[in-house]
Amino acid sequence: MAKANRKRIKLALQGGGSHGAFTWGVLDRLLADDRLEVEAVVGTSAGAMNAAVVVDGLIAGGAAEARRRLDTFWEGVGGMFTLSPIQPTPIDMMFSAGNMDFSPAWRMADVLMRQFSPYELNPLNGNPLHEHIEAMVDFERLRAAAGPGLFVCATNVLTGRLRVFERAEMTAAAVMASACVPLLHHAVEVEGQHYWDGGYCGNPPIFPLIYMGGSADIVIVQLNPINIPEVPRDIRAIVDRMNTLAFNSSLMREMRMIRFVTDLIDRGDLPAGKYMRCLIHSVDAEEELAAFNASSKMNGSIGFLRHLRELGVARADAFLAAHFDDIGVRSSTDVVSKFL
Repeated sequence: MAKANRKRIKLALQGGGSHGAFTWGVLDRLLADDRLEVEAVVGTSAGAMNAAVVVDGLIAGGAAEARRRLDTFWEGVGGMFTLSPIQPTPIDMMFSAGNMDFSPAWRMADVLMRQFSPYELNPLNGNPLHEHIEAMVDFERLRAAAGPGLFVCATNVLTGRLRVFERAEMTAAAVMASACVPLLHHAVEVEGQHYWDGGYCGNPPIFPLIYMGGSADIVIVQLNPINIPEVPRDIRAIVDRMNTLAFNSSLMREMRMIRFVTDLIDRGDLPAGKYMRCLIHSVDAEEELAAFNASSKMNGSIGFLRHLRELGVARADAFLAAHFDDIGVRSSTDVVSKFL
C-alpha cells in the first residue's frame, strides 16, 4: 500500500512502570498494520521510553525495525530484572500474574522507600534503565534525522511546571527525567534544571500533538485506570490510588478542554478551518490493569511483561477491528463517558 494512502495517527502514551509493557503490545500491533502511519508520539515515564524507542526505530528502518527494537528493549528490561532481589514468589504467581504481595524483598523495599530518600538509599544514583535506554536509542540521529514528531514530558521539581522535550532536543537524560519516580531516583538534571516524573503534570500531555498540526486522530494508550472496583483500604492501595488520580487529572482536564472546543466548532462558534477538531481514540485494559496493585508496577519479570504485551496486542487488535473505519472520520471514544 502506498504511503500516501495510509491513515495517519498520533500516539499518546501514558506512564505506569512495568505496565508500560502493555503499551509494548499495543504499539507492536499498530505498527504491524501497514494501513497506518505514525505521525507523532508523545509519552510520559514508561510511555516516554516506548516513544523514544519507537520513533528511533521508525527513523532507522520503518515499522518493522521499530517493532524489533521494542522487543529488544522490553526483553532487556526483563533480563535486568533477573538480577533484582525484588522478585515475585511462587505464592504470588499462584494468585496473580503480576502482584508481589508475598515478596519479602518488595515489602522491605516498600517500607524503606517510606522511611529514606533515594539520596540515602542510592547515594551513587545507579539506574540501569538509563544505560539501557542510551544503548537502545541513537539520540544523535534521533535529534538530527527527519521522521515522526516526538515529545516527552517531565515535571520541574522547583517550579512545578511541565517541561516538554521535543525531538530536536531529546537525550537519554530527558527520557529518564520523564520517568524519574521521586521515591526511587534522584531528580534528573537537564540543562541546569531538575526534574521528576512527567505524570504529575501531564500523563501524557495532549497539547503538543494539537499544536504541531497535521493529523487530527490521537490514539491514547491508557495505563492508569480511571475506574476501580472497590474503595482502597490498605495503605499501599490508598497511596496507589492517590497516584493514579493525580496522574490522570491532567489528561482529564485536557479532555474537558478538547470537548469544549469541539462543541464550539460543532455549533459554528469557532471556525473549523482555523481550529483543529480532534478525533480521540483510546486503547486500554482498565479492568485487567486495575486488578494489579502497586507492587506489580515494579515487577519486571519477563513472564509478566510478556503477559502484558499479549494483552496489549489483543486490545489493539480489537480496537482496529472495531474502529479502523472511524480513523480520519470521527472519534471512536466518547470523551464524556470515558474521561469526564
